Amino acid sequence: MIGIKTIASSSKGNCYYVTDGSSPLLLEVGIRYSDIRKALNFNTRDIQGCLVTHEHGDHSKGINDFLKSGINVYMSQGTKESLEIEHHRIKTVKAKQQFQLGTWTILPFEVEHDVLEPLGFLLQNKAGEKLLFATDTYYIRYKFKGLTHLLIECNYSLDILNQNIVEGRVHKGMKKRLLRSHFSLENVKEFLKANDLSNVQEIHLLHLSDSNSSEELFKREIQELTGKLVYIA
Repeated sequence: MIGIKTIASSSKGNCYYVTDGSSPLLLEVGIRYSDIRKALNFNTRDIQGCLVTHEHGDHSKGINDFLKSGINVYMSQGTKESLEIEHHRIKTVKAKQQFQLGTWTILPFEVEHDVLEPLGFLLQNKAGEKLLFATDTYYIRYKFKGLTHLLIECNYSLDILNQNIVEGRVHKGMKKRLLRSHFSLENVKEFLKANDLSNVQEIHLLHLSDSNSSEELFKREIQELTGKLVYIA
């Protein structure tokens, strides 16, 4: 059974703890190592590895301390080059090339963000449960079968963003970047419609914008669309 704990989820930092009961992992290490340790009651010894989607600081800030602690960190070659980091515990992975990490089978895949080589990850445990992790992407080009858990960015609503621009709360230049780098509520809904959600148990909405989102609205609309249990991370 998959367990999920959100440690941080915002533009200030992102980190998610997932476990299948045998191999705990971290998805992103975008906050201080000391804060992650506190959130996990200082029980980091069993962590099998960290998956990092891209180099932005709110996803990678804690990498060096994890490397020093003896934990492997997995990322694309492009992310490694952008971070300008060399360490024997950095493990580079490629999109559509499956690998094993503890009891997990992990498939990286391409996502769409304004960095060199960002990735999303599909994780499958021994029981056949499948967890999709995708953040900081404005589009997902793939469809997935048999998903049971989703950790997926839902950064902003286009309607809220447009209203904020009209009322002067958000600079109009922000819109162009968001449209080409982050997942909107509207695009998340289209992605969910395109996929078979019959086995889905939980949907976790990640990385909500401080100013261009609404937790209540996002949760209600995704629940109404899918009929699934929805959490705001």
